[in-house]
Amino acid sequence: MEKIKVLIPTDFTVQGEFAYILIANLSKTSAMEIHFLHVMNFPDTVTLDLNGTISTCGEIDKKYVESQVEIAKRKLNHLQTLYGQDKFIHLQIGKTNNTIIDFAERNKFDLIAMGTKGAWGLKEKISGTETQLVARKSNVPVLSLMCDRSDLKINNILLVHQFSEEITQELTLLKKIIHDFKPKVHFLQIAKNNSEETIIIDMENFSKKHGIEDFQAHILHDRDLESGVIHFNQMNNMDLVCIGTSGKGGFFHSSTTEKLINHMFKPIISFHIN
Repeated sequence: MEKIKVLIPTDFTVQGEFAYILIANLSKTSAMEIHFLHVMNFPDTVTLDLNGTISTCGEIDKKYVESQVEIAKRKLNHLQTLYGQDKFIHLQIGKTNNTIIDFAERNKFDLIAMGTKGAWGLKEKISGTETQLVARKSNVPVLSLMCDRSDLKINNILLVHQFSEEITQELTLLKKIIHDFKPKVHFLQIAKNNSEETIIIDMENFSKKHGIEDFQAHILHDRDLESGVIHFNQMNNMDLVCIGTSGKGGFFHSSTTEKLINHMFKPIISFHIN
């Protein structure tokens, strides 16, 4: 059985623990290979090579960096002791979100799992969260969650989509989750001007194209996509939400997926669409 290769970035706070606990729970049903990654956020002038050799430009004390690296290694080793020697641990130096994305793509991970504290208001506009930024840029799907979901059972999956749009997307992970957990799959489109009959036809064509044979169709009229997804979940209590992102979030462009990552207390899998 091919395992899902999962990367869990950790800064040794409870958010990383939430991500691990959820993945460990899901791994009881779907085989997973679990890796922890800690990124030390030093400037580009500090490097750590494959042999563990540290180099600096001289402005940052090398001994200080070495001491911080040793502390991080001890914490990573503790995670391996705590959760099992079959878990892999990695240490990288660089800008946090870029390093996570580069590591995940370079090593061909299937999923990045990240806890988030969320963000609202001005903080969201200026800096957002690391999870939000990773989801924006990463070609690897990102599973985000805000709180302890150790009791999660995937009985209902919600796929939010504009089913009429001809876009390229990679749904391998979603289809494997459907295969392994056998949940009820729900398609949701927040309607604007499309007729409901047309949307149903679009959903049927989408299901045939991607081999998702059994689904329940939902159409909701709401003021915007974010509100519609939140209101639908309040009424139907989905276990896992899957939604695409164009990767165009930022100060001048509002991404619904990123808003949901920051605001919604549900596990969300975001994936890139082109």
